[in-house]
Amino acid sequence: MSDSLVEPVPGHPAAVAQTTRRGFPERSLVVADYHAGIESGLRYERGVELPSNAAVRRERLLSLLDRTEADRLVVLGDLGHRIGDPKGDEAGELRDLVAAVTDRAEMTLVPGNHDGGLTDFFDDCVEVTDRAGVRLGDVGFCHGHTWPARDVLAADVVCSAHEHPAVRLEDEVGGGRKERVWLRGSLAVEVFADHFDVDVSELEWHDPELVVFPAFNNTSGGTWVNVPGQGFLSPFLPDGLVDGEAYLLDGTRLGDYRNV
Repeated sequence: MSDSLVEPVPGHPAAVAQTTRRGFPERSLVVADYHAGIESGLRYERGVELPSNAAVRRERLLSLLDRTEADRLVVLGDLGHRIGDPKGDEAGELRDLVAAVTDRAEMTLVPGNHDGGLTDFFDDCVEVTDRAGVRLGDVGFCHGHTWPARDVLAADVVCSAHEHPAVRLEDEVGGGRKERVWLRGSLAVEVFADHFDVDVSELEWHDPELVVFPAFNNTSGGTWVNVPGQGFLSPFLPDGLVDGEAYLLDGTRLGDYRNV
């Protein structure tokens, strides 16, 4: 992927974004779909017994914060897994995580569909944005379960999540494996103008690039973007993505995601 305002960290489902906060330039580490407490959630939802991976998740994230020397952590939604107020193991994981992160950097949460109970959970130590997203300088952020705000779309790059995008790759003998991927491409202005019921000329528009983040949590499922019949979850996808290409976590370009 070419140099831009948002650059993935090679080998990791995370990126560094050049952002601005209160008029000052910042270096932000951006991750999506952390799903703290997912193991206890799967136990309750599906009867699946998995040991907690909370400490490993936290150390992976803290290591990336240290490695990238980020001023801020931006979480593109679904920081927690439970839909509602966090309880038990999830609440404990969230408290430990936020304490460790905010000892190193500022923290911003763009709420996702799993974060309904987190608005007041962190007091003032985490900035929780509007659900339609936030713009930090030239980069806009949203979770993707709702339409982004017009101000977010006025950015040069729009970062989104929610899909947990992945591809199914097959070998010459028919074996297959799932790989998390990035999706990157141009946004279709007409789709968003139709949504807001305005003329294209009424939108502040800088031909933004869309970056759809892979899930940070490697236990969660996702949208297999190259498997027929797999529908997207975001209301603006796939119609809002003009020329989306898929990239593996190591940076390998796979080309048009529909033809992988």
